[in-house]
Amino acid sequence: MLHIPLWKRVLIWGICALGLYFALPNFFYPRVEGHNDAIAVLEKGGSLSPEQAAAREAWPAWMPASLVPLGLDLRGGAHLLAEVQVGDVYKGRMDGLWPEVRDALRAERAVVGNVRRVESHPGELRVTVSEPAGMDRALEIVRGLARPVVSLTGIGQNDLEVRREGEVIVVGLSEAERKATDDRTIQQSLEIIRRRVDEVGTREPTIQRQGSDRILIQVPGIGSADELKALIGTTARLTFHPVASQTTDAQAPVPPRHHLLPSMDERGVYYVIEDAPVVTGEELVDAQPSFDQNNRPAVSFRFNPTGARKFGDYTANNIGKPFAIVLDNEVISAPVIQSHIPGGSGIITGRFSVEESTQLAVLLRAGALPADLNFLEERTIGPELGQDSIDASKKASLVATAAVVLFMVASYGLFGAFAVVALAINIMLIIAVLAAIGATLTLPGIAGIVLTMGMAVDANVLIYERIREELRQGRGPARAIEEGYDRALSAIVDANVTTMVIAIIMFALGAGPVRGFAVTLGIGILTSVFTAIYVTRLIVVIYLGWRRPKTIVV
Repeated sequence: MLHIPLWKRVLIWGICALGLYFALPNFFYPRVEGHNDAIAVLEKGGSLSPEQAAAREAWPAWMPASLVPLGLDLRGGAHLLAEVQVGDVYKGRMDGLWPEVRDALRAERAVVGNVRRVESHPGELRVTVSEPAGMDRALEIVRGLARPVVSLTGIGQNDLEVRREGEVIVVGLSEAERKATDDRTIQQSLEIIRRRVDEVGTREPTIQRQGSDRILIQVPGIGSADELKALIGTTARLTFHPVASQTTDAQAPVPPRHHLLPSMDERGVYYVIEDAPVVTGEELVDAQPSFDQNNRPAVSFRFNPTGARKFGDYTANNIGKPFAIVLDNEVISAPVIQSHIPGGSGIITGRFSVEESTQLAVLLRAGALPADLNFLEERTIGPELGQDSIDASKKASLVATAAVVLFMVASYGLFGAFAVVALAINIMLIIAVLAAIGATLTLPGIAGIVLTMGMAVDANVLIYERIREELRQGRGPARAIEEGYDRALSAIVDANVTTMVIAIIMFALGAGPVRGFAVTLGIGILTSVFTAIYVTRLIVVIYLGWRRPKTIVV
């Protein structure tokens, strides 16, 4: 006879109740979303407007507030495909290596003579020495500057390749170091883009690597692709350089290894600065909007210990000399060093508005992109189109639900209604799981849910047809139901396991929409098996215990 222990009944209904509990916020999406936005403002230390305070109170604090994030195609937003210019990093490495090579060779000036850097291709450093007899010693010194490659694939290899071409020492990155540098550059760019996007409070962005040097960026809810580019495309490359001279001539001659950069504040003023920076923005640990001594908007900053030491040493040795603060090839300011500045803290002043100082602080705090981005593809999806997609998805879901309900009730009567109840619980469980794991719901994901609605009743069809066979053989209602569930189990498991394997393969090999479909399909398989085998069986057992029918019609 059919028998389900009390603990198992409690467990089944408990899972269903938890599903309803965690899925409930999604039926009040705008209200819960406003509540979550207000909570996020408070967590960042901000104050709430009257509208935000009302939104916060619109949803009970004791209720769950996890929502299923909506993808770009449902919410609208911006889509960018960016290519990271990794070659810029090679050039930066060589420019940063030059002072170290120069100082190391100058320590052996008696052997190698004078040291001079000559023109070279980007990503290479070419150096000459005035004493040809000291060339072998110079090569030995430069090779001694190499360090082991920091990567799993580069174990046992050095980061520099040093060779001799005639009377020139050529220094470049080894192949293993280039691969490691590429990986670090992409990962750093991903993290910085993510931090910049998160700083402005956007919801559930998709930021992921594509191929060897490309990054896919999808941000729902943002106004346009141009707005997104303005947020992440600015490199915010902050550097501090010694100043050689100041001029008003935009075509002024520039000594080797120097640059002529315009002033951001003073129109027509240009500064000749050294190429090699003393400190870079990569050594910043914090940047906050503030005000200077004249109560004008400014940005205060703080270096890490390494940057603080460099900054302190330079200011101590160059009192009375100007020092250029450069942001993205523009001189923000060039103050004269009045005294030694220990501690690694300072302030950037300029003609900022409060909004500009806040935005600059955000960019600096998020870090400098290690390389420029070349945007290969950009799209803006308006919220109207996203709402149209939601409306169309609702219609498709309703039509699918109505068709399934009609078919099951017409084919199996009361038992078909039991399957429909289990189907509603199944959809609720899918939404609860999606909200719990934070999986983004897209149009392909909705397609996966709609497909699951059809698949969810497949198990019930197998079970009910098996029960019909048992009834034809003359078995009683309880025995027929028990045999129907037991003998249909192998077919149900086989069908769903094979589908789950396909979902796993799609998730592993696919990207974007394919993964969204695979996630909802995989979750739907698990929940549909649970509802078909356990929930409908429990409903049938409760019905049999209540009505005790002599015969049943399936």
